[in-house]
Amino acid sequence: MALTSIIIPTYNGLHLLRPCVDAIRNFTGTPYEIIVVDNGSSDGTWAYCEKERIISIWNPDNRGYAAACNMGLKLAAGDHLLLMNNDVTVMPGWLNNLHTALHSSKHVGMVGPVTNYASGIQQVETGADSMEAFLHFATGNNRSDPTRWIETERLVGLCLLFRRELLERVGYLDEIFSGGHYEDDDYCFRVRAHGFRLLACGDCFVHHKGSASFKLMEEEALKELIQRNYQRFVDKWRVDPGRYIKKTTGAAKSVF
Repeated sequence: MALTSIIIPTYNGLHLLRPCVDAIRNFTGTPYEIIVVDNGSSDGTWAYCEKERIISIWNPDNRGYAAACNMGLKLAAGDHLLLMNNDVTVMPGWLNNLHTALHSSKHVGMVGPVTNYASGIQQVETGADSMEAFLHFATGNNRSDPTRWIETERLVGLCLLFRRELLERVGYLDEIFSGGHYEDDDYCFRVRAHGFRLLACGDCFVHHKGSASFKLMEEEALKELIQRNYQRFVDKWRVDPGRYIKKTTGAAKSVF
């Protein structure tokens, strides 16, 4: 199987990055490379990457999520590209199931998992309250099943898989959304504008701690960031992104 480049931006998140990398190594059965893009961390992230022999890029300052993703994408060697938050813990079968969904049709442009913490249809109830319980849930859940793929207008950027061909057609993430928020909405909008479909894969569960990087920000600064990038999205597309974020219901459907 072709190589998947897993790109993980991080900023002072070594306590999150370690379990993220460990889980990838434990639960990924297909060829992959990990690329960590460090946005000027001061918590030992660079030393950790060197010790673990992880491909890494170090920025002297925090250049934001979109810029970090783009740096990783430019360095990636894989035919498949995956953007992942550093607070994601993958589970058994995760990447195989995402690959199956992505290759189910040439019209599928991008796929993402379901999780315990996300906006929109990707958030699912698990009844779990510990990592052991989440792992138990995923062991039963992560069995490839096309009837559990849901076509959607939006995927959350916590874990996005797509082909290199898509990147060549759609381009890189728009860095006007500096700091984070709405760069994933923008990319989904662009992918769909190119005629591709998005699938949320109910047969792939990953754990997401949620908003870990943004918890480092002061509340007022975070509100200003979200409002600024919201307005940038509206100015760019003349569409309210809230229409894509709202939780929707409906029967799972494949793209065939």
